[in-house]
Amino acid sequence: MAADPAGSDRLALAVTGSTGLLGRPLVEALRDAGHKVLPVVRPGSANVVGETIGWDPRAGQIDAAGFEGLDAVIHLAGEGIGDKRWTDAQKRRILDSRVDGTTLLCETLAALDRPPPVLLSGSAVGYYGDTSDRETDETGPAGDDFPATVCQAWEASTAAAEQAGTRVVHLRTGIVLSPRGGALARQLTPFRLGLGGRVGSGRQYMSWIHIDDEVRAIRFLLDAAISGPVNLTSPNPVSNARFTKTLGAVLHRPTTVIPMAGPRLLFGSELADSLLLTSQRVVPRVLEQAGFEFRFPELRGALEDLLG
Repeated sequence: MAADPAGSDRLALAVTGSTGLLGRPLVEALRDAGHKVLPVVRPGSANVVGETIGWDPRAGQIDAAGFEGLDAVIHLAGEGIGDKRWTDAQKRRILDSRVDGTTLLCETLAALDRPPPVLLSGSAVGYYGDTSDRETDETGPAGDDFPATVCQAWEASTAAAEQAGTRVVHLRTGIVLSPRGGALARQLTPFRLGLGGRVGSGRQYMSWIHIDDEVRAIRFLLDAAISGPVNLTSPNPVSNARFTKTLGAVLHRPTTVIPMAGPRLLFGSELADSLLLTSQRVVPRVLEQAGFEFRFPELRGALEDLLG
């Protein structure tokens, strides 16, 4: 592996979830740095350029030979946790898309003659459940709600790769801020109309990260001598009220209070409460101790950069 996380040497990498909110800019950044990136794609996938590796997790199929001799795998694939109402069937899809895909990938890597020495595998700060106003780093206990149980099973699914000697990092990502998708993009229209506002008491914490820092942190972790869980969040989580006030100020729009009745009607109570009322005050202790420097540690600067 290259000594410089920016990549002076050309690496060969496979990336699942390569067309998603995070995967797309990550692949672009890696290619811009001169690395060879092989998207891991399902049959019939659109908007994929160049050489790929095929897989179909639902069918248990994967092109094992495509991973032979690679320098690293970055695994980001999984059903969107907030895309649809949490019916029993949708919750099962969310769980299975992470556990089945990760298990298939890791068992495949473990059986190779020349397995990639590094696997960066997706996870989320949902691992910790509701932390209230308690600052929580990677040593914090797991929660017991649905997102927490999903994250625990997701991380456990890398066992085969770890047992085979691969350095595995669990990317416990917070709310990724990008105007191109995710939570911030969904908020922009109501906030620009002056209809955005805090939810509930506004005291619940939000652990966020600028999309550029997320990409930079993942590239940093390709070379850092780190394994296990790593929180990918800004060192400065903020309350929902603070987030609301800052976003309104950056957009030069007033803010209000959002009754929970609307989101609960639209998304169902369990999903709406989990996304909007759960408090997670998570900090990136491992990254900071390893010397990673955030370009956007403060919310105001991050939003100004993203929104012009």
